[in-house]
Amino acid sequence: MSLLNSTTTPTADAIKKALQDLNPQYLDLINESMSHAGYFEGKESHFKLTIVSDDFIGKRLVARHQLVYTLVAELLTSQGGNVHALAIHAYTPEEWQSQGVSPESPNCAGQNKV
Repeated sequence: MSLLNSTTTPTADAIKKALQDLNPQYLDLINESMSHAGYFEGKESHFKLTIVSDDFIGKRLVARHQLVYTLVAELLTSQGGNVHALAIHAYTPEEWQSQGVSPESPNCAGQNKV
């Protein structure tokens, strides 16, 4: 697994640990909380995930997202966790080889601070 520019904090670490069940070939997790309303130092509520796994082969986008959400469910605010938003970019190794980069995140609809 390759980690690049990944956030290292308690919630981010828990997300990365939960995703190990997908045997990722590449995993990049970025805390984007500072770009959203209500940010304070150390907040872990908004993340951008780029993940590459053979487990996504033959699966449509919604099925890939469901796999990820199932693994991180207890970390989501809907289940009592801290994560309000998780932007998922899930690729097969072949797709990632031709793409090689995740799309930019959109601006926060609320109060974008960047």
